[in-house]
Amino acid sequence: MARPKVLVLRSAGTNCDKETAFAFSQAGAAIELAHINQLKAKAGNGRERCLRNYQILALAGGFSYGDDIAAGKILANELKYALVDELKAFINQGKLIIGICNGFQVLVKAGLLPGNEKLEQEVTLTINDSAKFEDRWVYLRTTPPLAGQATHESRITNCVWTKGLPETIYLPIAHGEGKFMAKDKEVLERLEENGQVVLRYRDNPNGSQNDIAALCDKTGRIFGLMPHPERHSFGWQHPRWTREGLKKEGDGLRIFRNGVEYARKYL
Repeated sequence: MARPKVLVLRSAGTNCDKETAFAFSQAGAAIELAHINQLKAKAGNGRERCLRNYQILALAGGFSYGDDIAAGKILANELKYALVDELKAFINQGKLIIGICNGFQVLVKAGLLPGNEKLEQEVTLTINDSAKFEDRWVYLRTTPPLAGQATHESRITNCVWTKGLPETIYLPIAHGEGKFMAKDKEVLERLEENGQVVLRYRDNPNGSQNDIAALCDKTGRIFGLMPHPERHSFGWQHPRWTREGLKKEGDGLRIFRNGVEYARKYL
């Protein structure tokens, strides 16, 4: 496959779809943008999109439906109840999903992350401990070593999207409901034991349990993160590049390239 096809999904209130599409295009993918209603539309009206035609589904950041009820909840319900069969088929075919910020909120509230057969919600992203919108750059750590493993190189993760990332990356956040919480201790322990926690805040900006900034499902193909990798695709997007030197590319581009390279190789 020369250029994997990515569907960047939006709804009313989504505002990071074009930036996400651009990042994927920089990583070598073919992009289509679509409104959720186009996926829900019945065949024959000329507006429909079919998930089966794509290798990657991207849920971009923003404020879907104004974050009414709770951040991402309405779009999550549309996916879970109106498109559940298509989604399950897409996942069972080994295809990829990424949710960024509001997209991460959608994935957890649809039960796609951390993931279970019944799509039951087991975690949430809720109001920051600061009770205000947090808009800043943060350092993120990839998953720390397992017990008895001392080096970064020995870390075990099967997450497609974070393959080859350095030990620390720098990305911006912009959210009011980014505090990660599991419904109970058992769920949190399971995520840690399964290696599903793939990025952690170095200085926790929102009060997330275990400093969790990103999760994948057990297959490593469904990935959600609160920081915005699409906003650090170029080196000059780093806020201190004029003082610290210009990098060839931003820390976030590797995430998009990982997804595209995996799709090109396996899908």
